Amino acid sequence: MKSDVLIVGAGPAGIFTALELLRLGTKKKILIVEKGTPIEKRACPKINTRKCMNCRPFCHITTGFSGAGAFSDGKLSLSAEVGGDLPGLIGGQKTRELIEYTDSIYLEFGAVPSVEGLDKFEETKDIRRRAIKAGLRLVDCPIRHLGTEKAQELYRNIQGRLLESGVEILFETECVNLILERNICQGIRAHRVGKEDYFEIRSPSTVVAAGRRGAEWLEGICRQYDVLHEAGVVDIGVRVETRNEVMEEVNRTLYESKLVGYPRPFKDKVRTFCQNPGGFVSQENYDNALAVVNGHSYKETKSVNTNLAILCSHKFSEPFNQPISYAQKIGELTNMLGNGHILVQRYGDILDGKRTWQEELGRSNVRPTLSDAVAGDITSAMPYRTMINIINFIEALDAVVPGFASAETLLYSPELKFYSNRIKLNGRLETNIAGLHCLGDSSGWTRGLMMASAMGALMGRVLGG
Repeated sequence: MKSDVLIVGAGPAGIFTALELLRLGTKKKILIVEKGTPIEKRACPKINTRKCMNCRPFCHITTGFSGAGAFSDGKLSLSAEVGGDLPGLIGGQKTRELIEYTDSIYLEFGAVPSVEGLDKFEETKDIRRRAIKAGLRLVDCPIRHLGTEKAQELYRNIQGRLLESGVEILFETECVNLILERNICQGIRAHRVGKEDYFEIRSPSTVVAAGRRGAEWLEGICRQYDVLHEAGVVDIGVRVETRNEVMEEVNRTLYESKLVGYPRPFKDKVRTFCQNPGGFVSQENYDNALAVVNGHSYKETKSVNTNLAILCSHKFSEPFNQPISYAQKIGELTNMLGNGHILVQRYGDILDGKRTWQEELGRSNVRPTLSDAVAGDITSAMPYRTMINIINFIEALDAVVPGFASAETLLYSPELKFYSNRIKLNGRLETNIAGLHCLGDSSGWTRGLMMASAMGALMGRVLGG
């Protein structure tokens, strides 16, 4: 098979690469290879079974058209300070312009016009004052919240536009390896999921946008072909859940409070991420059977709880430089303790040095929204340094949001973000291998929907120029 532009992965970065090429009026043949299914066929059985079924050959939550974006809370962060390090690659002003442009495309396909966190100046000042006093930094970040169900509708519209415009998408097709000849990328080797019918797709421009799910695979590709890269940070943490009443002021004022701190004694970077007012804690499964925790927030369906992630950044260089593997081992150990399920523990029990029992959750003010989470002891798997960072950050956050450090606050584990391997790119998003480009979260340069989408739009301009 042949194409003029070959895109590996139909997540936001790959999608917006193709969209931008179309908007520029390209005549090039565009082919997208996606391991999962079209968005209309993506369905998690847990809505009926009430427990994770460990679907094979892939998890519909993380795999398929639009990637994890279709089942996420659908928040578009409209700030160049949030969502990765793209400004460090192309500059702050260019990143801001790309975000504004990409946001206009999301609006064109049905994104809600309202933006959270813009109008309540005095209330925001009061929250910021308390954050400063607690040694935390409040990051200004307007949010356009799609909601999980609206995100699926929007991405379905984008999928329709791509197909109608002649973009070919090979669903349930997995990229196995690159084709390199004379140190030039000539395309990929692929096969249909569940089959051994390997075949080649050749192209002068190969764009790898494999998402967080593909970060480990891309790291192996980099080692195999000497694609220049470096070990970046890996985020390890917990998903915290508390009652809406505790988070009411922050939810009303900012919708999502992005707070950053460097707690003693280690002074590692710790931050909040993906806050979901009235949301639901969820489980995602990776191809290696690793179960990780995440959070969703719907536009219409609401719970009585708010959940958010607290993530601690770890960077390794000498003599160990495989942070993704490190995070996976922590996740595997946590899964082992939960018998393959997500672990949940009350904050007060962590401080008291005891595990949480299922019957204790049943009589608490905060009831888990992840129904099949297993009560236990997350500290038996979490590294000491990470756990101390999380505890001290929660205590600081309690000064900003009184009641956050309540004994009944729930902590779910593992929350892991696999985007540590950073590919060395130039301003045209080119690697040191001719014909090979890398984008999105798997490249290590972005974290989240908006920044990955913006990077895709830039890739489209480069290839369409």
